[in-house]
Amino acid sequence: MRIVIAGGHGRIALRLERLLAARGDEAVGIVRNPEHADDLRALGAEPALCDLESASVEDVAELLRGADAAVFAAGAGPGSGAARKETVDRDAAILLADAAERAGVRRFVVVSSMGADSTPSGDTDPVFAAYLRAKGAADAEVRARRNLDWTILRPGRLTDEPGTGLVTLDEHTGRSDVPRDDVAAVLQALLDEPGTAGRTVELIGGRTPVAEAVGAVASG
Repeated sequence: MRIVIAGGHGRIALRLERLLAARGDEAVGIVRNPEHADDLRALGAEPALCDLESASVEDVAELLRGADAAVFAAGAGPGSGAARKETVDRDAAILLADAAERAGVRRFVVVSSMGADSTPSGDTDPVFAAYLRAKGAADAEVRARRNLDWTILRPGRLTDEPGTGLVTLDEHTGRSDVPRDDVAAVLQALLDEPGTAGRTVELIGGRTPVAEAVGAVASG
């Protein structure tokens, strides 16, 4: 398969690209910084230079043409203000969805956030509240797309601990941690399982092997 990943130099995306390349898939990572290109090549992935905050729908559609799936794994990242939560976490996700529709790429997987559908409490950090609102708005836009076979993945608190290959994946899981290694493994499994289309699922560490957890979502 040819998989195009927005946010190609992110910590989840790099792990996913490594997994995809290791099994012979074509992993294409969209990056805006040309200095990141060699990092992707070292993993066996193909870098595609594009700034999703300034690109047109047609610019991104051109990168997606011929792909089997698109993954949105971009984010404004820590240290960015509320404005970039809107331009990256919301607007870039919608841009990728628009481009996927234009390019005829139906399979579309989003890395969202647990709590994206909730209303932040008054004591929530304002930037984090903006992040949750941006993710929720992007998810709602994606869910409305009839021309996309979308899956929205909402991980719990991300860690850099080694993956265990054991997870809890369900519509509601409760809050807990999950290694980025395991998020990447679940993304790969979701891409392989068309039966997960149309589902929004939460992910935390657990006791169920990744393939089994994704299979249960597909058949649920």
